[in-house]
Amino acid sequence: MKVLVVGSGGREHALAWSLLRSPDVKQVICTPGNGGTASLAGCQNVPIAVDDFVSLKRLVQEQNIDLVVVGPELPLALGIKDALQSDQIQVFGPDKAGAQLEASKAWAKDLMDEAAIPTAASATFTDAQAAKAAVTTAPIVIKADGLAAGKGVTVATSIEMAHDAIDAIFAGEFGSGSQKVVVEEYLVGQEVSVLALTDGQTIRPLLPAQDHKQIGEGDIGPNTGGMGAYAPTPLVTPELQQRIQAVVLEPTLKALQHRGIDYRGVIYAGLMITPEGEPKVLEYNCRFGDPETQAVLALLETPLEQLLLACCQQHLAQFPAIEWKSGTAVCVVMAAGGYPGSYQKGQAITGLDTAAATGALIFHAGTQQQQEQILTNGGRVLGVTAVGATFEQAIAQAYSAVDLISFEKMYYRRDIGFRIAKIINPAM
Repeated sequence: MKVLVVGSGGREHALAWSLLRSPDVKQVICTPGNGGTASLAGCQNVPIAVDDFVSLKRLVQEQNIDLVVVGPELPLALGIKDALQSDQIQVFGPDKAGAQLEASKAWAKDLMDEAAIPTAASATFTDAQAAKAAVTTAPIVIKADGLAAGKGVTVATSIEMAHDAIDAIFAGEFGSGSQKVVVEEYLVGQEVSVLALTDGQTIRPLLPAQDHKQIGEGDIGPNTGGMGAYAPTPLVTPELQQRIQAVVLEPTLKALQHRGIDYRGVIYAGLMITPEGEPKVLEYNCRFGDPETQAVLALLETPLEQLLLACCQQHLAQFPAIEWKSGTAVCVVMAAGGYPGSYQKGQAITGLDTAAATGALIFHAGTQQQQEQILTNGGRVLGVTAVGATFEQAIAQAYSAVDLISFEKMYYRRDIGFRIAKIINPAM
């Protein structure tokens, strides 16, 4: 098989790496890819933007691509599947209608309300003053309606902070997310990411993961695209997984079917697990999570392309059980200094080979290859991932590899997994 992976982040590097582990995948082409995919054996970068559907379609035809795997949300929201599927090209990912699950938080909230899916109480506004009038207490959550690269959510700890977030959204700080704002009840608990594969008729969860959105240790500061993740999280017991399947995943798929949407791809449910142990949906994503994918795929034994094709060809119900390695995977994101604000690019990265020699998986995100050198080229630069027999071993191995890598003004959180570590070992 020849597979096209659309995107340029750590998620896409992990997807390409996972696909190439299968003997049935001959080549992976990444558009546009990054420094890591450029140096990955069996992988080729082609400099085509993720929203250049005309060029992508030409590439698929010229290269006889068997499967297109779409990484980021933007091309899905813009309709990449709609643009390619006319030629019966197999595309893993929802069409434009299905991608509204992530592209519009207000649309997703309506779907949850209609299907009685547990979620936070909320209201949607198209006027800043009306939104501010609805803020009568804090903490409260303010969300840009549209795509905002993971940064359009503010957990406001004061009414003034909520008003500022509303003003920022309507001022266009989050681009397409500036037309509507969702004011939402603040929920207490631990967040969990459940990435589920669906062929439009059957839905199967992958290993449950936990992400760290905030830039600061202790989960403080502004939201980012994700500063680290681990899977599987012990917070999700088999009993809780069954409940998530029954009250979130199955009703979500049925609600999409009710709207006439043939959704084939990932339904990523971002959940809050309340102190009572109940799951409530915070948001949906219409694609693989980043950095959760790096941790989840590090444990996947079943060939990835077989799972994705089962979704595209609508035979997931007949597919054998998904097989996983034992143990835990942990991903620590190394970011450029200043992220998620302004940051510099073009810094030389050293120690990558030494870190990889420890057995860690070094997934590139914001990097580029110039001759024999790897340079920084984004806010989140690397996702250093390790697999251990225990949670503690995986954490230790990931940070041991991180310590071997260096670039100017690099930043990473030193407490990835701290909440679960306290549950496993209360003395920590």
